[in-house]
Amino acid sequence: MEGQQQNSRSRVVKVNSEQSWNTFISQAKDQGSPVFIHFGASWCVPSLAMNAFFEEQAIAYPGILFLSVDVDEAKEVASKMGVKAMPTFVLMGDDGAVIDKAVGANPEEIRKRVDGFVQSFRSSKILE
Repeated sequence: MEGQQQNSRSRVVKVNSEQSWNTFISQAKDQGSPVFIHFGASWCVPSLAMNAFFEEQAIAYPGILFLSVDVDEAKEVASKMGVKAMPTFVLMGDDGAVIDKAVGANPEEIRKRVDGFVQSFRSSKILE
């Protein structure tokens, strides 16, 4: 996806405004790509602790667009998505619909949810 390679070491795209959010979500829908979003904050230690885990998931599942949203930089996005605590993880289908939402810094629970999400899309050519 265009813009995904803004940092050659990272597979996670940083969203810092409602405009960039709309652009990435629109591109994902156009390309039929599921989206996994990490809502966090620079002052939230559990959010920061999940960054490396989120990056690992992005590497493991290249067919999914991974977005990182700082709630202080993109308040309107966090509000629109109903984010009230950090970290919050949201899985969206290739049609932009929210499929799952999890709150908290529990890597095993998040991994289990992502694996289940991927299993449901297994037949899709995107994740092969």
